[in-house]
Amino acid sequence: MRAAAWRKSSYSGGGGGGSDGCVEVIDDIPGMVPVRDSKSPHRTRLTFPAPSWAAFVARAAREGALSATV
Repeated sequence: MRAAAWRKSSYSGGGGGGSDGCVEVIDDIPGMVPVRDSKSPHRTRLTFPAPSWAAFVARAAREGALSATV
């Protein structure tokens, strides 16, 4: 994985998610979305197809699991 700018979820941290749910993503790689735990950035990263990640975020938002987008 190349050096990239990780973006912390707006739901992570003090924005309603508490410090227990810290997720970072890279959203400028065409077709894929790498995801990592911001508390352990050097551990395993998961990579999802962009359409699958978008569907996950949309469903979580619809079901009230998110109060802001990731």
